[in-house]
Amino acid sequence: MTCAVECARRMGLLLAMLLAMLPVTVSGQLPAVLGDGEPMPSLAPMMEQVTPTVVNIATFTNVEVRNPLFDDPFFRRFFDLPSMEQRYRRTRSAGSGVIVDGSRGFILTNDHVVSRADEITVTLADGRSLEATLVGADAQVDLAVLRVDPEELAAEAPPVTARFGDSATLRVGDFVVAIGNPFGLGQTVTSGIISAIGRSGLGVEGYEDFIQTDASINPGNSGGALVNLRGELVGINTAIIAPAGGNVGIGFAIPANMAQVIMGELIAHGEVRRGHLGLQVQGLNVELARAFGIDLREGVVVTAVDVSSPAASAGFQPGDVIVRLGERRVRTATDFRARAAVIMVGDELEIEFARDGARQVVAVAVPEDQFERVAGARLHPRLEGTVLQNHRGGPERDVAAGVRLLDVSEGSRAWRNGLRADDIIVAVNQRTSRNLSDLTQGIKLDQRNPVIRIWREGQFYVVRLR
Repeated sequence: MTCAVECARRMGLLLAMLLAMLPVTVSGQLPAVLGDGEPMPSLAPMMEQVTPTVVNIATFTNVEVRNPLFDDPFFRRFFDLPSMEQRYRRTRSAGSGVIVDGSRGFILTNDHVVSRADEITVTLADGRSLEATLVGADAQVDLAVLRVDPEELAAEAPPVTARFGDSATLRVGDFVVAIGNPFGLGQTVTSGIISAIGRSGLGVEGYEDFIQTDASINPGNSGGALVNLRGELVGINTAIIAPAGGNVGIGFAIPANMAQVIMGELIAHGEVRRGHLGLQVQGLNVELARAFGIDLREGVVVTAVDVSSPAASAGFQPGDVIVRLGERRVRTATDFRARAAVIMVGDELEIEFARDGARQVVAVAVPEDQFERVAGARLHPRLEGTVLQNHRGGPERDVAAGVRLLDVSEGSRAWRNGLRADDIIVAVNQRTSRNLSDLTQGIKLDQRNPVIRIWREGQFYVVRLR
């Protein structure tokens, strides 16, 4: 009898929960079956406004096809073969993009969607296809900006532009919709929720601050839109975890706030001119907090301050605990790196930190001559021991642009490969490297045997990284 009573009680609770999930009218009563004239609940009205801003992107690349036997002079002489002409195979790949400025023809997508492409074709929601050119790309964040002829874009209808939302206000559990071109099928819409924010440590890009969602994101969705229920763009779909090659409910998007800053730099300058604060940090933990005699449990500890950097000029010292960069709270080293990704030359921001138990706020300006610096090991293990920085020269001094080796640790792997401080990397794997973004992308062409071209004391040299 007791079991029967308990079962009945549980069934009653389950029925009450199901009833509570049903929609109710203003009067609080359960609605009757919808009549023929009543509209069904739907996202269709919002999607009708948003989907025209999402485009399909097709890229075409000419890949050299060679038989390694024909590269062997002995083999050619033995069989009396003439020297072989280069042959190419045309490859095609698909992705997605978002129209972010219809009046000027700008489209935002992922860098990996268009990198190495010889031709780029954009297909609009109405079926028209337009040729696109690359304005600029940033491999560190995996974003790129394309441009189509704005007159062609507006030929049949006024151009549409995505409305940006504030990705900083997203919360876990918010509903979102992903729009893209999965598997090259054409424009597809999937829905889900925000599963997590501030995701990092995926090893996908140099700067990671991803939105995680369970809205289905599959190959081909890259570069597409992640929008909220108001139709505002809150993210650019960029990566998935796919053990079996398809969606498993774990997708990642670049936050819209970060994308806007990177997009503005690419449109204005054709590249991202990141500023360099000159701070090396690590996450705060209980042991460090106890060692410094502070009661903070969130923040990052300054471990080193570069000489002649903006941070040094502002008076930062090792042991300072940073808790805010600009308007963003800094809880972890990931937060710090994500904010550093959108600090550009010419910016000025407030930094809040703790020293000797007291909070302080200082304003730090990033001058025009301070460019982003990165540890070479972040780009490739064989560059371990180097510190790299974007280089700007001039006609009267060395090369016009490249990546300068600010420091090479003696005895490091890079040192053993023959690299030295003040070398300027101008190409990698036969691809020009005007900046860190170009260098990163060039290394991806051949991760196993990267070959770099450097400028040193008035001469060019070629170095194979071993």
